Amino acid sequence: MLATETGTGQRYATQVGRLWSGLARTLTSLEAFAGDPARLEGDDALAELRALQYRLHLACERAFGLAPPAAAEPIHAELASALEGARDATGEVAETLELDGPETAALLVHEWRGALFRVRLARLRLSGAKPRSDPTEAPEPVDRRAAALAGFLLAVVGAAIFAFGASSNDWPIWAAGIVAVCGSFLAYKP
Repeated sequence: MLATETGTGQRYATQVGRLWSGLARTLTSLEAFAGDPARLEGDDALAELRALQYRLHLACERAFGLAPPAAAEPIHAELASALEGARDATGEVAETLELDGPETAALLVHEWRGALFRVRLARLRLSGAKPRSDPTEAPEPVDRRAAALAGFLLAVVGAAIFAFGASSNDWPIWAAGIVAVCGSFLAYKP
């Protein structure tokens, strides 16, 4: 996590914290527009989008001005790229709103929301949150032979008990056989 590093890492974490605190309100406003495309029909929507686009532009410049520690360089580059993408997507929505109207601009909302989400995702990665798993890593094989053997034995013994109980006309015995067969399904799940 960047906040626990000392020296350059701690200074960088502080700078990213300042960047994010200024950017959080901008992203919230943009997400409100993207979440409700009807807001694009407002009289001041274009002016507000242009102002938000400019704030994204400033955040993008600040991000490019930071010098991340070596370990954070790829993730920082992802954040800077995501900010650029969000700025460009916001500009495209604003331009379409100005030239073609809110109905046409609303068609760009899904792509725009994706660009905004990419900024939040890059920030999450930069904060040091651990990913759930590496998709390139194969899961460790689990030895399930004991569970398979238990399931097999329960099924065979349960079937034998059921057959004996049914032929002797003793219902508690055949019921126990059914329970054992059903237990085999619980013991082993492929």
